[in-house]
Amino acid sequence: MSIRDRTGAFCSRFGLRVPILLAPMAGASAPALSIAVANAGGLGACGALLMSPAEIVEWANEVRTGTRGPFQINLWIPDPAPVRDVVQEDRMRKFLADWGPAVAGDAGDATPPDFTAQCEALLEARPPIVSSVMGLYPAQFVTRLKSHGMSWFANVSTVAEARAAEGAGADVVVVQGMEAGGHRGCFDADKAEQDMVGLMSLVPAAVDAVRIPVVATGGISDGRGVAAALALGASAVQIGTGFLRAPEAGIHPAWARALSKASPEDTVVSRAFSGRAGRSLGTAYVRASLSSDAPRPAPYPVQRGLTAAMRGAAMKVGDVSRMQAWAGQSAALARAEAAERIVAGLWEDAAALFR
Repeated sequence: MSIRDRTGAFCSRFGLRVPILLAPMAGASAPALSIAVANAGGLGACGALLMSPAEIVEWANEVRTGTRGPFQINLWIPDPAPVRDVVQEDRMRKFLADWGPAVAGDAGDATPPDFTAQCEALLEARPPIVSSVMGLYPAQFVTRLKSHGMSWFANVSTVAEARAAEGAGADVVVVQGMEAGGHRGCFDADKAEQDMVGLMSLVPAAVDAVRIPVVATGGISDGRGVAAALALGASAVQIGTGFLRAPEAGIHPAWARALSKASPEDTVVSRAFSGRAGRSLGTAYVRASLSSDAPRPAPYPVQRGLTAAMRGAAMKVGDVSRMQAWAGQSAALARAEAAERIVAGLWEDAAALFR
């Protein structure tokens, strides 16, 4: 099948004009960004990990007031309960005290919103597309969401995960290369730093392994990246960092400026912020946390609770050195333009390479 036929079939099936998806980024899912991307013909997105059920429904309603275009809402499949180590957590609290406010004794007790309640909210919100990361939805929920006419996009990071997602009933697999900013989407948290597969290798391998459409994500921030992914067999691309400098994203200006200066090697994968491996700018705090004399990060979500005070203080004063500044390896290619213009430019530049 030609690139034109493959992308055209994908767009027709999911109500798009261009095969460009906004990545669902928890903490950077402003409705305005999804509205702009959807109005430009792409797919809007919400990373709902930290949202209450009411907030999920409210987000969907707000986006629907601004666009008739489609969007996805993403949930993080819960990890097993963390194994707590009070001695190690105490070491981490002391380490973090050098980077921000004193860490409360119960900070590590923070837990995400109830996953089951969030799933019910998805059924109430009725997005055209529901997506998953860090694992697969339970079979019973998959049956229910499909009975509501919703499609399931499963984010994966290996060929084995892609096959598992197809077997579980996913309509699309979104394959995440190691270049991607934010959390690594590995099903097994312990393998996140081991199973580091680049997008150039992962896309064709996944395309050959499954029969459902493959979407490519990770390190794509310009038309060249879009064209390369489609040439490798992807039916569409999903972009996160490439949209973060758009005004509609609403991220801290200091973070946006830092992205514009970041070389690929200026980003690193660490567990410094949440306890789950993720790619961010290699800030002073991140580098310090990776040093041999730094305490080992607590597991997710304990570490996220422990670092909350530091992250909050950094945001208040615009201190990127302590900020949770997620960034993919192509961050410097992100454009500081309106999101609609970014979508148009990405597709125009990619299409030009196929002429």
